Amino acid sequence: MANTIVVGAQWGDEAKGKIVDFLAADADIVVRYNGGNNAGHTVVVGGETYKLHLIPCGILYPDTICIIGDGQVVDPGVLVGEMDDLTSRGASIEGLKISLNAHVIMPYHRLLDGLEERRKGGKAIGTTNRGIGPAYADKASRIGIRVAELIDPDRFRARLAENLALKNDILTKVYEVPALSFDDILNEYLGYAEKIRPYVANTNYIVHEGIMAGKDVLFEGAQGTLLDIDYGTYPYVTSSHVVAGGACLGTGVGPMGIDRVIGIGKSYTTRVGAGVFPTEQINKVGEYIREKGHEYGTTTGRARRCGWLDAVALRYTVMVNGLSELALTLLDVLGGLDTLKICRAYICNGEETDKLPGDWEAVNDCTPIYDELPGWTEDISTIRDFDDLPANAKAYVRRVEELIGVPVSIISVGPHREDTIIRD
Repeated sequence: MANTIVVGAQWGDEAKGKIVDFLAADADIVVRYNGGNNAGHTVVVGGETYKLHLIPCGILYPDTICIIGDGQVVDPGVLVGEMDDLTSRGASIEGLKISLNAHVIMPYHRLLDGLEERRKGGKAIGTTNRGIGPAYADKASRIGIRVAELIDPDRFRARLAENLALKNDILTKVYEVPALSFDDILNEYLGYAEKIRPYVANTNYIVHEGIMAGKDVLFEGAQGTLLDIDYGTYPYVTSSHVVAGGACLGTGVGPMGIDRVIGIGKSYTTRVGAGVFPTEQINKVGEYIREKGHEYGTTTGRARRCGWLDAVALRYTVMVNGLSELALTLLDVLGGLDTLKICRAYICNGEETDKLPGDWEAVNDCTPIYDELPGWTEDISTIRDFDDLPANAKAYVRRVEELIGVPVSIISVGPHREDTIIRD
């Protein structure tokens, strides 16, 4: 497998968890490089469903090292809960490693996240209110608290006192809400520190030495390219580097250490929260996809917006990630629709284009141009060979390849590990 980045190629929720879990069977190390518990990766193994928010999906392979990387922000309460859930269900977490440099989400981050969304009113971004953005903002402002400080009681006490004085001023004077208690936070977080301390490590060297030893490393991204802080539909984006380049930033591995970049894209398109969505279907088609695809957020439970596959946006993500191939997921969900559509271009300012406008807001004034393809009615969830797919399903996959310019190497036809088609 070599050293492989797995990155979401749309607005997140592309079933990356299932693909990472599938690929992790051949990995020695799985490292998550961005985001926090605003992401949720669902994995179904042996009839059991696991919803992972911080821990890499490879944790279900007991001999695999799973790293929470430098680029993540970690809510220690959520992490401890996830660890406890896994162990209570018989899963081993001995391979878990947590970067010393990962930043910690604090109670004031969560509170400020919700207050800021409420202040924006109708212009709210649609965050998960998990404190992700404020934690990354503190990181950029050089006042964040890292895991290295959390597990050192004296350093943590000093950093918390300094930060909380500032945050309580903002809470009481700007938002006019009660101040947070220093002692309550200190005691709660020192308890978390005791539980995670045995798993904290200098993870940069673990990854580097693994690569130098010829081990297979899988880099797991959260969210999707179109939510990247720089390359997504700003301002309706997440607060981290989602794109493949974020794997280098979030793990300390240079770009020469990467061999393969796999984009994960649904056979249709979804997104959560506000922002542009040219191919959204607010109609029976959108409802059909939502219900058949169980399109509700793993983290929030929110209903996802659903629409046809947008090949213009997908071509863009191929470009900015340098994708070598695409894993096309949830192809089975499209079964039962008489006609399928793929957006191959836009009409923008009266002209046809296969490129995204430089300003994302301009997409609101663009009209999708669709290719129409015949659908299929057969159940494809038990098919394991591409040649056995219905002719119309194969034609759909091939048209996607033609439009985006890279091969579809993996096709997911169901939620389980085995519900997967591998193509040469």
